[in-house]
Amino acid sequence: MSSASSTDPFQPLKADDPAVVGGYRLAAVLGAGGMGKVYLSYTPGGRPLAIKVIRAEFSEDPEFRRRFQQEVRSAQRVQGLYTAPVIDSDTEGAQPWLATAYVPGPSLAHAVARHGGLPLRSVLLLTVGVAEALGVIHGAGIVHRDLKPANVLLASDGPRVIDFGIARAADTTALTGTGVSVGTPAFMAPEQAAAGTVTPATDVFALGQIAAYAAIGAPAFGEGPSHAVLYRIVHENPDLSRLPDELRPLVTRCLSRDPADRPALADVIRMCHEISPEPLRQGEDWLPQAVAGSITERLRMPAPAPTPPPQPSAAPTPTEFAPGNPPTPPPGGPHYTPTGYAVASAPTQTGPGPSGTPGAPGAPGAPGAPGAPGNVPPGPWQRNAHQQGHPTPPPHPSGFQQPSPQQSGFQQQGFQQSGFQQPGFQQSGFQPQAPRPKRTGLIVAASVIGVLVVLGVIGYLLPDDEKSGKEGRAGSSSSSDSSPGSANGGSGGGGSADKARDKPVDPKPVTYEGIDVTASYELMLADNPPRPRENEGSNVIYGDADFYYYRDSLFSDEQVGTANGKLVVLKNSQKGSLEVCRQETRFTEKLELKQLSPGSQICVLSKAGHIAVVTYRGKSGADDPSHYITVDLTVWRNAEEAQMD
Repeated sequence: MSSASSTDPFQPLKADDPAVVGGYRLAAVLGAGGMGKVYLSYTPGGRPLAIKVIRAEFSEDPEFRRRFQQEVRSAQRVQGLYTAPVIDSDTEGAQPWLATAYVPGPSLAHAVARHGGLPLRSVLLLTVGVAEALGVIHGAGIVHRDLKPANVLLASDGPRVIDFGIARAADTTALTGTGVSVGTPAFMAPEQAAAGTVTPATDVFALGQIAAYAAIGAPAFGEGPSHAVLYRIVHENPDLSRLPDELRPLVTRCLSRDPADRPALADVIRMCHEISPEPLRQGEDWLPQAVAGSITERLRMPAPAPTPPPQPSAAPTPTEFAPGNPPTPPPGGPHYTPTGYAVASAPTQTGPGPSGTPGAPGAPGAPGAPGAPGNVPPGPWQRNAHQQGHPTPPPHPSGFQQPSPQQSGFQQQGFQQSGFQQPGFQQSGFQPQAPRPKRTGLIVAASVIGVLVVLGVIGYLLPDDEKSGKEGRAGSSSSSDSSPGSANGGSGGGGSADKARDKPVDPKPVTYEGIDVTASYELMLADNPPRPRENEGSNVIYGDADFYYYRDSLFSDEQVGTANGKLVVLKNSQKGSLEVCRQETRFTEKLELKQLSPGSQICVLSKAGHIAVVTYRGKSGADDPSHYITVDLTVWRNAEEAQMD
């Protein structure tokens, strides 16, 4: 394909896209999301693959890498008929990636956006297929966590569930505090939205959402800002007024707020069969014709761009060597037949001096002579040949070698020790030259340096009182230490003192004890003193609190968290301090209160640059008319640079 429109499922690679990932040559961009970018590629046998390359920000988080490795291993055990199997992966590289079988079909989100809701039979076949996929996924010990229309692909023989379990790798990592959320708000379960709790029943709630979305053509809890949708999921009932009557009992049970009231996956499949007026069998006609046309579009897959053949390097020589062909020795030169490598042309000396003069081939001490001091290791063209799987060729049969850096008029430190030449010498046609006359400028420079050394020695030998007087007149800080370094231009102790003065000073901590934080109230670390205040929006979870206490009376869930930074629960062996909080990387945004005990310490790092240690002291008793927690707070204000959103 020469071009791709905005609706084309295969977008061309851009300048910042890699050409190859893990040995797979990329052909097109399939899509992008919060965790990475997906590309089309092929196996050596020609089978298409979808390769997901994880975002660089996640790659830098060690906790993400650990979880990603675990989830990929678990995902490789999932081999269901309604899942896209994991074919290959690399969890150790600079940017982790995994490859799955490519599914030539649109996502449910794309199909509904383009064609509207699906007919009853298609919805039922979709629901039983996704339910069967979830059964296999849960059987491998995985909770999907992010089941949504974009993660359900519509193939010609039924749905395919993708990205199962991978969202867990991003949970409680540093990225969750920088605008990357785990789970799509419109399809989260109440317990997931309120407290981050996920179980297999969480995926059943999402399945009910999927069925309603496919039938209605819109999310059951409406659209709009994420915090508004999440509030409706937690506190309100879904709008099922447009749902077909046959589907309402099934969807209503799946969308129960209490996870215990949701049906098992086997019950979901059984109810779908009972609802259907005819036996449910997957086949080529399970989708409307208009949606099936999108599958045809995705069968016209572009091939990866062919690897360009190596280009012969141009060189100002009478004889051109084609890549892969051995060089032809000049008349009178030694004869050998190197094989298995490509040779770049070597420079030819034109107008050599008389025999025995510097620069003449074969002359004693000349660059080409064995053991000559100017000899250097192979150049870049030889390294490139070796990297392509070819052995390094022997020296050019002419006996001419690249002149040493000393002969070219400059000294390059470390060339002979490092095993590298100056790039491009052999390709550039560099010609040896006669030694140039010494420059008088070097002599002058050496004389100046000698004078400075003498003055330094004289200054060192002066009595301390004279030196102190001179230093005082110069306006510099004096010292009783008369080391040569401090007497010679202030390059000794004075420089260290200047560096010490330039080092930023950490802010002083301020401590507040016995702060009672009422449920749904928040603290701002910039306030002095910090006073709990009620969130002005709908919920502290979606506000701008540096630290909050949240309690859901419906589920009796209690949590503390931040909406403007990240948290770290310190281990029992750690003592809360500015340095400890700075070094931690085990970040999250919220914690269940039951994870804490009196004395537990939490590092709070706000995006505004403030750092605090919150010490949990306990919560109100059961007979107390209000619900609150008591904390001590130590704050280092403006300890870091503020993060710009």
